[in-house]
Amino acid sequence: MPDVVALGELLVDFVPTVSGVSLIEAPAFKKAAGGAPANVAAGLAKLGVSAGFMGKVGDDAFGHFLARTLEDTGVDTSKLCFSSSARTALAFVSLRADGERDFMFYRHPSADMLYAPEDVDTEYIRCSKILHFGSISLIGEPSRGATLHAIETARRAGVTISYDPNLRLSLWPSASAAREGMLLGWPLAQIIKVSEEELVFLSGTDELDSGARQLWHDDLRLLIITRGSSGCRYVATRYSGEVATFPVKTVDATGAGDGFVAGLLKGLLAHPSADQDEAQLAEICLYANAVGALTTTERGAIPALPTAARVEMLLQRNDDL
Repeated sequence: MPDVVALGELLVDFVPTVSGVSLIEAPAFKKAAGGAPANVAAGLAKLGVSAGFMGKVGDDAFGHFLARTLEDTGVDTSKLCFSSSARTALAFVSLRADGERDFMFYRHPSADMLYAPEDVDTEYIRCSKILHFGSISLIGEPSRGATLHAIETARRAGVTISYDPNLRLSLWPSASAAREGMLLGWPLAQIIKVSEEELVFLSGTDELDSGARQLWHDDLRLLIITRGSSGCRYVATRYSGEVATFPVKTVDATGAGDGFVAGLLKGLLAHPSADQDEAQLAEICLYANAVGALTTTERGAIPALPTAARVEMLLQRNDDL
């Protein structure tokens, strides 16, 4: 059984072959496997951590492409479901000149939206150490019920719960619905990774410490706020601090946050009490920053996620400076 189980969406990202253009202007697209929880699972596997994925794709060419891609990275896909009722989700991702992205999704509905409570293998979750999920599967039923069922299973089994509330406003009926839905998963997790933009959206304040305090809950052990080229901020029960990231030539930021999560979870698996040791946590965040930075240097999410060897090379170069 894998140490980390990621649950949620698995889809195909179509990324323009050139940067700095709109979807209208893009001359061609590169097909790449994606979906935030799946990216995390793939990132962990490429870093040498045993990871499994739970979710649903269409029983179609794209669905089988995604399954094969995860398998090729070393992710256990034995609990991946195939739907004959809906097709695999697609996302067209426009890359701006700064490497950031705009999304257009095709899911009306897509197979991942049909992942249901009865699809969840509870024994698979109970045997893991960490359950990781995102907010996209909380948008509607039956995937919301399946996600909450998996979380409750993990909580009862003492499995650590990790959450990444991805902000994709176009997938929600309204901004208020997005905020409410994203906050639904917040009090259920002990580890949360959130971007600076997402924290502002959820808390209503652009002051990071104030927003973190506002959203803190008794079960939360660690809140990490990613800040792009500014690195990340960590907030634990007894301390908080900043860790700088690495200067790289950004080509595509798709999956960078998921790569960061993979690096973070790898560190927390090796050091479960790092939230009580600031020096250890800062070291883990530096490693996670390295993973995230390297992910931006290639197009697509899963294809760009680095191996442990690449991360160590970047860290070594940083030490030599």
